[in-house]
Amino acid sequence: MGKGSNVQKAQAARERNQKKMGKSDEERKAATDKAKKDAAGKMCLLCRQTFMINSRPPLLYQHVVAKHPEGTDLKSCFPELAGWDPNDPDGTKAAAADKAAAVKKAKSKAKKNDVNLDSLLDAGLTKGKKKK
Repeated sequence: MGKGSNVQKAQAARERNQKKMGKSDEERKAATDKAKKDAAGKMCLLCRQTFMINSRPPLLYQHVVAKHPEGTDLKSCFPELAGWDPNDPDGTKAAAADKAAAVKKAKSKAKKNDVNLDSLLDAGLTKGKKKK
């Protein structure tokens, strides 16, 4: 038995040669266009400095603090920093506060429902039907 047919050997040779040739002109152009688009993903509206599309808010905040006069509004440089808090960069404090408020609201609602049931029972009403 042989180790493979000539068709398989020819296909493997074609793939090796294609790798040696590298990218085609169309692939190169598409790659450069994508790189240019990603490079100018975020732009400071005051000084027009560009940042990569994957730049995180702390990096953008650092730019505003370092490059612009003190008191410069974050939104005036980067509109996407509108609700971002530099003291809570991950948003964990805000999430914990929202969760605590929801729990507090649920507890007060449950307490309010207990009061309503107690007042019904005090008035002489029963909860369910009596069995005969």
